[in-house]
Formats: sequence, C-alpha cells, structure tokens
Amino acid sequence: MAAVTAANGKSSGGAKSADFTAVEIGEALSPTASLFHSPKLNCCIIAVLGSKTAIDPAVVKSGLERTLIRHPRFSSRLVVDDHGCRGRKLRWEKTMVELDDHIIIPNLDDDDASPDSAVEDYISRLSTFPMDVTKPLWELHILNVKTRDAESLFVFKIHHSIGDGASLISLLLACARKSSDPNALPSVPVKNRRARRQGVVSASGFCWSLVWLIWAVVRLVWNTLVDVLLVNATVLFLRDTRTPIKGPATGEGRNGKRFVHRTVSLGDIKMVKNAMNMTINDVLLGVTEAGISRYLNRKYGKNEEKQSNQIQKSYLPSTIRLRACIMVNMRPTTGIQDMAKLMAKGPKAKWGWGNWIGNMMIPLTIALRDDPLDYLWSAKATMDRKKHSLEPILEFIGARILPMVFGVKVKKILSNTTLAFSNVVGPVEEISLYGHPIAYIAPSVYGHPHALTIHFQSYCNTITISLAVDPGLIPDPHVLCDDLEDSLKAIKEAVVQKFVQKDPGIV
Repeated sequence: MAAVTAANGKSSGGAKSADFTAVEIGEALSPTASLFHSPKLNCCIIAVLGSKTAIDPAVVKSGLERTLIRHPRFSSRLVVDDHGCRGRKLRWEKTMVELDDHIIIPNLDDDDASPDSAVEDYISRLSTFPMDVTKPLWELHILNVKTRDAESLFVFKIHHSIGDGASLISLLLACARKSSDPNALPSVPVKNRRARRQGVVSASGFCWSLVWLIWAVVRLVWNTLVDVLLVNATVLFLRDTRTPIKGPATGEGRNGKRFVHRTVSLGDIKMVKNAMNMTINDVLLGVTEAGISRYLNRKYGKNEEKQSNQIQKSYLPSTIRLRACIMVNMRPTTGIQDMAKLMAKGPKAKWGWGNWIGNMMIPLTIALRDDPLDYLWSAKATMDRKKHSLEPILEFIGARILPMVFGVKVKKILSNTTLAFSNVVGPVEEISLYGHPIAYIAPSVYGHPHALTIHFQSYCNTITISLAVDPGLIPDPHVLCDDLEDSLKAIKEAVVQKFVQKDPGIV
C-alpha cells in the first residue's frame, strides 16, 4: 500500500468569502439536513471528477472565489445549540472562508507501482475522518496523479446536510462551462411533457376516461397502502436475508468505505431502452439485478472460478429477500435545476437548494435467468408499480412534519435493507471545471448503514457506475463492477439478437 501524506495546499494570500447577505445568521437546518447529522446517519458525499489535464491549484482557487464560496451553504458553518432536555438545535452561521483550509493537496508516492490503487486508498481513507465543524462542511482534494481514466482528479468531500445529489450536480454545472464554449453553461436533458390531447371528446371516450381515472385512483391508494404497511413492517421486524453483501442489522459498520467506479456506454443503455420500450431507470435496475445475482452466485459457490456469460449452475438460495432504498428527487420539475438561476434567487427559492428527497424501497429479484431480458421485465414491472404509489411523497412529508420519529424510521429501514441505489442525470456534453476538461464524474456517499451503495451518473455519452462498499464485507468491489458491466453486455447482446437484427430502425 502506498504511503499517502496530506498537506494543505497553500497559495499566496488567504481568500475570504464575498459578502453574501442572503443567509441570515442563525438559519435553522431543515429536518432532513438535521437528520444527516444524527448518529449512524452522519453522511458525506464523495464526488470524484477526473480531469483530462493536470490541475492548476491557483486557477482552481481563483475559480472557487468567484463561484462556490459565494453560495450560502459553502460559506456557512454548523453551530450546535444545546438546550438540555429540549434537545439540540442546529443552525447555519455565516463565516469567513479561508480557502487554504479547504483545498488539500496530498503527496502520493511517485514510485508507487499502482497509482490507481494508491488513489483508491487515499479517497477511501477520507471516509474514516469526520468533518471539521469549525468551518464550512466541504473540502476539495486535488490529486495530480495519472490514473487509468484521467490525468488528475478533483475529489470533493461535502457533508450531505449541505444538499442532495441533484443540488450538488446543479452547483457543479453552475461552476463549470462547456468545453466547446467557455462562456456557455452546460445543459442537461429535460424530459418532454406529453402534450395534452386537443379536440372534442365523445361520450364513449369520456366514459372510458372516467373508468380509467377511477381505476388509477384505486390502484394508487392500494399500492400506497401496501407500501406503507411494508415500510412499517421493515421498521419493526422485516429484515432482508443475510447475504454476503448485507451489512449488520445494527448498522454499526465502522470499516469506512471503499470507492470504485466503472464507466460504460450510455449509447448501449439507450439502445436497450428504445428496443424494450422502457426507461433508463428500468434498464439500470435490471442491470443491477443481473450483476448482483452473478456476484452472489459466485459467493455462494465458494468463490469458484469466474463464470462466463453462459452461467451453468446456480448456487443461490431458493428465496432471497433483498431490497434497495432508492432516493427520489421531489422537485416538481424534471431534469437538473439550473443552479446559476437558483443562486440568483438566493436560499429562499421555493424548490431550489437543499435535500428535497424522498425514499422508496425496491425489491430486487435475485436469481440466475436463462434469458437476460427477464431481468429487465422484472425491473420494469417493479418500477411501473412504484410509479403508482405515494410512498416517496409520504416519506418526504413525514421527514418535515415528524423529524424525530421519521429519523428513527429511516435508520431502521436502512439497517434492515441491503443497499442504496440512485441515478443522477449529468451534462450532455463535455464540460470544463475552471478550465480543466472533465473526463468522468463519479459521486457516492458514506455514513449510512448500507454495506453497498450503487450510484449511476451520466455524463456526455457515458454512464459511470460508482460503488461505495464496506471492505470488511465486500473485499472485491472491482469484481462486482465486472459483473455489472458483463450483465449489461449480455443484455445488450440479447436485445441485438431479438430486436435490432429484425428491425434495425428500432434504435
């Protein structure tokens, strides 16, 4: 293992934050933000951005002065007021930002035989150190080390109370510019709303519409009722099967996390989506089911030699309860918020910055299937049902109305389920961060009880699969990456054989 030493990056003069009066001193944390400071759920986001060129710390520092530290959350520190029996109150307090205290430039061994391993070791060690609450809760680590996928790395460590994944990607877009046009903000795909039908509706058409509406309401109420019962059962007694990737029920894992990633083609995923008439989330969930099934089958088979795409024997138990917690963006608009506009509105923007997330539990079918497309059909059926449920909305409302009760429920849900799963949409074209062209974006999170977190992040024509694992339970995360990538390849090949060869125009 490479020896890694960290030293604060020092430039000439300490930069102070610009006067930003939008945040009043003493602004209380939202219930969700407070939850991320509770024991067993003290979460931080690790975002790795690979750069295609060496990083110039002075240029980055100048860029941060103009952008990041002007945002109220990045120029405020956490203050804890202890009120004794009435509990503690958390609030943001505006402070002066010394960039030299936030920019860290480590020194990795130049003669290390495996720079990728040394970088992984360094980033993983970040999950073992708590944030310094005497200053704003963010750090930027600049690693000028060439790895397999990049010439150098930006590594942001940001406390989750500052914002959720959608907010942070929005902020990234506001700080970055298109590589093709240094003056233009990046853009992200926006889902087109289906146009309303125009014209006169016949009497028979009205009756069928009314019947469909009644059925939709009944289905919504029933699905929501079932989901609420399952959530409460999970809080009380319903636990996932103890598999090789399931963390302890107490959520007491203290091994830190190891972060690895793998980049795959977004074009392949879109081709599968179009051919199967599904969403990208359906495809990603199906790939996750297939990849985890492969990985667990090998574990139950006592780590036999890695099998090919043609799985010959199943070692999996006949029944496995394995569920994923999926974070849902509760903002009413589709796509990523334009952070530049939100910053102009300030923190009072109604649907802007912060943790606007709900949670829902998704059951994963763990089995070896003869037809890889069966994983997609299973995932689509699950997601279609969840789209007709108010579970994430009720979770979101509950966090704001009853934060203490909801906090206990969330911890029990995370402890009794197996993994966290999320997907965030990124820029559709190459971006540059303070003049440094970005090769990939790999965000993740740690601090929650799950031993496995799978995060999908799109960027240009690629998707990065980012894993955060408990190395005590999952010592071979790169093998899991292989299984996820091989599963996508097997699904793509099956789609090409069954659909594309017969109708090339389908993609």
